[in-house]
Amino acid sequence: MSGTTTYVRFQSTERSPRGHFPGIFALANGLAREGRLSEEQHRFWRAGNDWYDAAYTDPSRVDPTVYDSDVNPGAVAWFKGTATHLLDRIPGYLALLAAHRVPCERLESADPGRIVYEDDVQIVVVPRQDRVRGRRPDRRGAPAGHSPGELRLRAGSGR
Repeated sequence: MSGTTTYVRFQSTERSPRGHFPGIFALANGLAREGRLSEEQHRFWRAGNDWYDAAYTDPSRVDPTVYDSDVNPGAVAWFKGTATHLLDRIPGYLALLAAHRVPCERLESADPGRIVYEDDVQIVVVPRQDRVRGRRPDRRGAPAGHSPGELRLRAGSGR
């Protein structure tokens, strides 16, 4: 292997009213907050969130400004590809979102942005300005808003 770290993010395919693409946990939390989950789905969501809360660090507890829009505009979290114990539980969240027809996609990138937080399983990055504004970063043909080396996969596409 080349030694390049691959980062993985699951996010909405649509921008929120604030202009960003909410991540998988924000999407699931929104369904719960809106009271749209069945009892079984709510149990899964609560147990899953509790597990994730115990399994890895919330970056905002280490650095309260990490998601501050004035300090780190557009900051988003990405899993490290090596965090398989965290990634292995994502399919349950994808199924939950799919049951409510909430679109979610998987992104993979070796360079998702400027790193403002890092630990053993995740990074938080501020996307490059060309990505924040939704322009193509260069002529290599990356989808608008994403870097040339970034791979976009629809959830449920087999990856």
